[in-house]
Amino acid sequence: MGYDTASKTDPESVVPEEFGGMWFLKDELESDHVGFSILELEPGGKGKEHDETHTDQEEIYYVVEGTAEIELTDRDETVTLEADDLVRLDAEESRQIFNRGDERVKLVLVGAPL
Repeated sequence: MGYDTASKTDPESVVPEEFGGMWFLKDELESDHVGFSILELEPGGKGKEHDETHTDQEEIYYVVEGTAEIELTDRDETVTLEADDLVRLDAEESRQIFNRGDERVKLVLVGAPL
């Protein structure tokens, strides 16, 4: 088949519901190279601090709803993204996503090896 379909709720969320949710859809879409995830964070929620040196992949974050803050932890810098904003991150860039607003934030996360 030349295409695959998936729904956000096909896989189990790897984040407890009270914090929002995170769904990894690469396997559901049977993607060979591109990772695709949806992250939703409740107000006060945060993602895991990490880099992607072990996977050697760059990532792009797209904010669908709300405002997200991406802390670039090695730089002591924060990038604020609102709906329809994007950021691309090198594999070695250490980052952590925060929702410091009053509304749920929803992001699409895409990653692929360099």
